Amino acid sequence: MLYDLVSLFFPAYCLSCSVVLVTSEQWLCTACAAELPQTDYHLALDNPAAQKFYGRVPTTYVVAWGRYRKGNAVQKLVHQLKYKNKPAIGEALGKRYGLILSKMQWSRSFDWIVPVPLHARKLRQRGYNQSDYFARGLSASLAIPWHSQCLKRSKETDTQIQKGRIARLHNLAHAFDVTDSSIVQGKHILLVDDVITTGATLEACALSLLAVSASKISMAAIGVAE
Repeated sequence: MLYDLVSLFFPAYCLSCSVVLVTSEQWLCTACAAELPQTDYHLALDNPAAQKFYGRVPTTYVVAWGRYRKGNAVQKLVHQLKYKNKPAIGEALGKRYGLILSKMQWSRSFDWIVPVPLHARKLRQRGYNQSDYFARGLSASLAIPWHSQCLKRSKETDTQIQKGRIARLHNLAHAFDVTDSSIVQGKHILLVDDVITTGATLEACALSLLAVSASKISMAAIGVAE
């Protein structure tokens, strides 16, 4: 009753279509949730997300929960997660996607889940790392530990928006450092980011981890730009 009373004066709206949400709905209305553009990349190793890294960096598995396009529900969820102080969205999506991945036998091969780090200044500004919350959710559902301090973003880079792959790679050169190589040596690392666009950020992180003898690199994201 209290929830209904609060909702009467402060209604929550669907992040995709803006209709008022009912008691049982969270972030998305039932109709939008049912039509989420989710991928099935966990069912096939040769998928569009994995293909972004072919010839660039060796990966074992590359998966993403949703198809990220301008204006669709996945893009709106990520926007709320990153810019509207809603880190709980990231953790909830991680838990949901983790349950899907847990049905795959290969998901048991990961030793650590490692989120892509933010630079210290951006972390102070935002107050949280959105990828870290997604990693927490995955960790809870997969029962695999996550390490939020394994990678450090030592170089503050320009925004990646509207940069091509080569420009992004140049922008990210030497941007990431491994804080303790003993954590990752000989381990299978699941790198986690919010969105795979060109893949330059994940590539730069993966190369840093491989340079200190991580044995395998896999990747997971909330969305993949297509």
